[in-house]
Amino acid sequence: MPEIQSPEQRPKQGAGRHRHKSGAGTAEEASQYVDRTLGCRFELKYLLTEAKAEAIAQYVKLYLSLDRYSKLQPGGFYPIVSLYLDSENLQLCRESLGGLKNRFKLRVRAYSDDHNYPSFFEIKRRITNVILKSRAPVLHRNVEALLSGATYAPQDYKTDERSLNQFQLYMNSIMARPTVLIRYMRQAYEGGTENRVRVTLDRELCYKITSKPEVTLNSSGWQGNSLTLGHVILEVKFTARYPAWLNRMVRHFDLRSRSISKYATSIKQSCALGFCAPKFDGVGYG
Repeated sequence: MPEIQSPEQRPKQGAGRHRHKSGAGTAEEASQYVDRTLGCRFELKYLLTEAKAEAIAQYVKLYLSLDRYSKLQPGGFYPIVSLYLDSENLQLCRESLGGLKNRFKLRVRAYSDDHNYPSFFEIKRRITNVILKSRAPVLHRNVEALLSGATYAPQDYKTDERSLNQFQLYMNSIMARPTVLIRYMRQAYEGGTENRVRVTLDRELCYKITSKPEVTLNSSGWQGNSLTLGHVILEVKFTARYPAWLNRMVRHFDLRSRSISKYATSIKQSCALGFCAPKFDGVGYG
């Protein structure tokens, strides 16, 4: 799969590839940026056609503004790459595919290949219908050591040491290791009211099986995830009540929420192609 092209080269309808130009501004701004729904929230996911995604984006603009990452990119699209960790028998993937109500994911997320920008150690937990998310920014050069169990040196970079320690605790509890890189382009909108609402549109989903403790956007060996061939993943996130305008949007566009895991679907497709083991015969999406 070709490297990511610049936003200026991006074809319409999300058909092209992008070379990343960081949407985070300076490295300091990137480390301080906080998803306003980070912590405790509800999530709803939908799979859309490109035509419906474009119409929904126009509707959402009436109520929300582009987030600060999207504002810095021509067209409003910025890349995300995440290194997912799992046990040797892919326990976390199995729990996701099986629809386990209480589960978690471990990932290291980045928005740039520039080593002056941070990577983020994230735990995403689902407790029935509630999503709990924590993240800790670290410098790129420390990722490999931290994934090997090293203790973080506070003088290196200001971070959330509690979240980082918790990540390592979860990682060690199942002997998690690097499993796959997931990459996609995101357009994100968010509101500034007390009831934090965030709407994201994700395109060009692809993956790369790896055991290396590296988080990189531009490299060889990427495989397209068939889930988003000609489709867009819509995610709606909110922290309190479900806004009436979102309810009108769902009814007007006849949206049907579904379980969508970028990580689990990528692993399942990879296993079906013979790129990894074990197989997932008989395991549904839940």
